[in-house]
Parts: sequence; C-alpha cells; structure tokens
Amino acid sequence: MDQKKEEYISSYISKLLRKKFGRGPQSCQTTVSKNHLVTYIRGFLSPMEDILLEYGQNKYVDHARGVIITHLLDEIKGVVQVTLDVEVVDYYHDWNFPNNSGVLIFVLDNEAGEEYKADVDIQRLENEISRLSLLVEKVPDKVHIFPISSSICLIERTGILIQIEKALIEKGFEKELRYTKDELEKKYFHRDGRFGDIFHKSVMDMFIDWNFKEDKSLMAVILRS
Repeated sequence: MDQKKEEYISSYISKLLRKKFGRGPQSCQTTVSKNHLVTYIRGFLSPMEDILLEYGQNKYVDHARGVIITHLLDEIKGVVQVTLDVEVVDYYHDWNFPNNSGVLIFVLDNEAGEEYKADVDIQRLENEISRLSLLVEKVPDKVHIFPISSSICLIERTGILIQIEKALIEKGFEKELRYTKDELEKKYFHRDGRFGDIFHKSVMDMFIDWNFKEDKSLMAVILRS
C-alpha cells in the first residue's frame, strides 16, 4: 500500500470532521490491509459534545454524532473508492467517549493492501470471542479474525442476534438496541476479556459496531505498540 494514499485519506477525514464539527481530531491514522481500511481517530470532541458529556448526556451525544458521521461516511466512502480504486461494500464506526477516540472501518471488495502476518494464536482468540459473546447473547455462528497491523486487529462475528433482538429490530427499536448492546458488550469484553494474554500486549481501545440487517458485527481492538 502506498503510504501517501493512507496519509491523504487521513488528512481528508480530519479536514472533513473539522469542517462539520468545528474542531478537528488531534490525530487521524489510516491503515489498509487486504480488504479493510481502518482509520483510528483520537482527541475529537466538539465544544458542545464536551459540555453534554460533562452533564452525563452520553446517549444524546452518541446519537447526534452517529447521525452526522453516518451522513459523512457516504462522502468518505467516495474518497476511499477513488483513492484506492476499489468499491466499499460495507462500513462501520464507533466512538469511545471516555478515551476521546473513535474508529471508521471500510470493507473493500478487492484487496488494496498487503496482508499483515500477526504473531497471535488465532484459534485461542476465536474461542475467547465466542466465550465472551455467550455471556451477553450467544456464541456467533462464525468468527473471523483480520490482523490489520501490529496495533490493530479486526474481529468479525456473524450470526449473533438472538430472537428477542430480532423482534426489537422489527418493531423499530434498532437505535435503543444498538446503544444498549454497545454498553453491555464493551463492559464484558473490557472486564472479562483475556486479550492481554492472547496478544501479549495491553489493550488501549476497543470498538464495536453492528450490521443488524446482515446479523453481523465488526470489532476493532487497538493495542499498545
């Protein structure tokens, strides 16, 4: 992967966020590996969001940012496609307000970067993801691990929704379900996960997003370099 293309995408995203939110991130780093592009964002809170979080309005901030980011993702998607000459088939995003960080993940139809060979026990990691998923909902039908770099690992779970969650989505409670799952899953994965032992590194950040329509979830684990 041409590093200049990664830097261009990072710069574009940073400028776009500054334009729409009135304040840009402190850092914005993009990494491409095979069929995934991951942009890790740090130090990004608008003045209004800062005040709302101080008053415990996390749910409102999460929803408002989600609406704006979802709108911006279509524009970012176009830049990714033109810059890398690929099609974006899916995208995810999540934010960790206590850490003042976030991640954008784009799934590409063709390989745009080289595969990163991680020194990690993939089977042990898959088993740990299944164990933790069962504590919250159910064991996923499938778990796929995508090492992106020495500090980023993506984990895809398919077939994770239980019947009551599917019913809530059908009844129009997707927003409430997403917020609840985000809080619950992160609590269990952070508190009970054995990721430090598996990666031989401490976990700095963890992000989770879902594609409810396809019953799929993508998780990003950010490790200390």
